[in-house]
Amino acid sequence: MLMYYLAMAQRSCRRSKALTTLVIVLMGCGVACCMVTYAVFRATSADPIPWKSGQLFVPQIDNFGPVHDWKGQPPTLLSYTDAEVILHAAQARRQALVYPVNVNVVPEDVQRQPFMQEGDAVSSDFFAMFDAPFRFGSGWSMADDDHRAAVVVISRALNQKLFGGGNSMGRQIHLDRHDYRVVGVLDDWNPQPRFFDVSSVSFPFSHPRQIYLPFSRAIDLHKANTSNFYCSTDTSNPDLPNWDAVLHSECAWIGAWVELPTRAAAGQYLRYLHNYAAEQQRIGRFGWPPNVRLSNVRQWLYLNHVVPQASRLSLIVSCSFLLICLVNVVGLMLARFMRRAPEIGVRRALGASRAAIYGQFLTEAAVVGLAGGILGLLLTALGMAGIRLIFEPQIARLAQLDGSLLLLTLAVAVGTTLVAAIYPTWRAAQVQPAWQLKSNG
Repeated sequence: MLMYYLAMAQRSCRRSKALTTLVIVLMGCGVACCMVTYAVFRATSADPIPWKSGQLFVPQIDNFGPVHDWKGQPPTLLSYTDAEVILHAAQARRQALVYPVNVNVVPEDVQRQPFMQEGDAVSSDFFAMFDAPFRFGSGWSMADDDHRAAVVVISRALNQKLFGGGNSMGRQIHLDRHDYRVVGVLDDWNPQPRFFDVSSVSFPFSHPRQIYLPFSRAIDLHKANTSNFYCSTDTSNPDLPNWDAVLHSECAWIGAWVELPTRAAAGQYLRYLHNYAAEQQRIGRFGWPPNVRLSNVRQWLYLNHVVPQASRLSLIVSCSFLLICLVNVVGLMLARFMRRAPEIGVRRALGASRAAIYGQFLTEAAVVGLAGGILGLLLTALGMAGIRLIFEPQIARLAQLDGSLLLLTLAVAVGTTLVAAIYPTWRAAQVQPAWQLKSNG
């Protein structure tokens, strides 16, 4: 029966070429517009570490007070005092501190000029916590953290640039007038967004860092935070005369993460944060009740508004455009199907059931929708090529025309066309054979 319906759909499309072409064009344009914007939204809103996002949490402690918080929300970063307590209290399975730094790299080849490189100062649990893949070696140990060891982990790209891509474990790299021993080389690793440092960078979809230094050594060398530095009194130009004043200030500039494998562990850790804040209130450091938060990866990305507003708005606009296309398709299909009322009346008079009429016209709609989907694929590919004209390059490069998007484009085209065909098909199935035979008799 399906082959019969397909043959009838082919003959119907040939008889109504103009209407068929118009429906295909409308569906192709509407679906392509949706798929291009969806590809961007999917890339920017995807879970960067889905297998573990429910176990990774950001602790927040309000050390600014209710006068300086944002709608009751504690600062997104921690002061050095609170960060050190969280690190050494070891109340979680793992705990990691991170803040961005810049380092000056001096190549071994004297013919090459030194260059500035972005990096992160992190504690030893960082790599295991975020499942960072290594090409050579591994991260440093907790003992290296405690001894402020001059060790470093570099990216694959920097390893290629400095050492030709070979195994550089144990080799020396000169950074800021100090020699460091390479203990690990990361493989290609660029989670998008950079969720573990999203509140400390100006753009969460930036390129990956190339150098990772021990947090404790960066502190000893007075490596300043190169991004966000919040103070309750003056967020732009805090009056801090020296590095020691920075460390003992209430300014927030260090990101913290903890790994809590179970819900019970998360609840216990939240109680620990509350008790710690209560203790700080008791000794006079805080003059307000405890205000703490514990957010997992998904909650943290939402809290920091990581998904660009432009991608949300463009998706809403494109879906609205698809809806307008569907309304027009409903009208076109209604006109197309009702023109065949005499044919429907004859079929019904010869014994065809209403279910058969539904099957015939919905099959025809699916065929037209599939053709619209194929056109939508071509237009989607064209839209992906020009997406850089609308979105920032860092976001545009994330959107990919992969197999799942291809299948989704076809599925949306066929599905929406079938939805648009429901009412016209219902009207066609209501045709009374007696009336049509009498009017054409």
